[in-house]
Amino acid sequence: MNNVLLVKNLKKIYGGRGAAYTALQGIDLQIKNGEFVGVMGPSGSGKTTLLNLIATIDRPTEGEILIGGKDVVSMKESELSSFRRNRLGFIFQDYNLLDNLTVKENIALPLALAGTNYQEIEEKIDEIVSNLQIKDILNKYPYEISGGQKQRTAASRAVINQPELVLADEPTGNLDSKSSRELLEYLVGLNNIYKATILMVTHDAFAASYCERILFIKDGRLYTELNRGVSRKDFFQKIMDVLKSLGGDVNDLI
Repeated sequence: MNNVLLVKNLKKIYGGRGAAYTALQGIDLQIKNGEFVGVMGPSGSGKTTLLNLIATIDRPTEGEILIGGKDVVSMKESELSSFRRNRLGFIFQDYNLLDNLTVKENIALPLALAGTNYQEIEEKIDEIVSNLQIKDILNKYPYEISGGQKQRTAASRAVINQPELVLADEPTGNLDSKSSRELLEYLVGLNNIYKATILMVTHDAFAASYCERILFIKDGRLYTELNRGVSRKDFFQKIMDVLKSLGGDVNDLI
């Protein structure tokens, strides 16, 4: 499988002389096409900084970030705007849906912005509806649906234009346990059916257990990684064991 994401010797320093803070140091990682990868670590470990750098929202102090073979660090802001819109998908903790658009219109938004013709938009929406069972809420507005339904809408929007990489930032953070499980199963469906490559930052071991691989960060460096290769229940226990070895209370990993 080809690498969708390749990160080399990534470093991020905030602040200036006398007040510099190193958020990330010497990060190397790769994610192959079709992987579902989680990132975990204690509060302040650098996991959100890493996501922001990969999302091209922030720029590294040193290092390389290649997405689909494209060096995003060297891109100008005008190029990055187009790259984000066409090559990346985003799932946020707070959904980021437009309340004046229906669920269907929210899902179709990336295609509409890209100038996709109406017939192709309808075909892609029909495909997601048939595969991922959200037909009953398509004509509703975000304020009329549950948090779990909002996040499934956001997840569908994130993959509708088949981006090279989907970035999920604490997607279950605002959901109850039932909605969290439904969303995670939905993400697995996107990963299996659409071969979506997903990188998810989470503090929740239950959410992480749905991933194929977990990267753990501590003090701005990669601490270790786990590959699933076992049942989700056993993988969950392995994740908990690593979290305990990171130090501190597991509840402080938010």
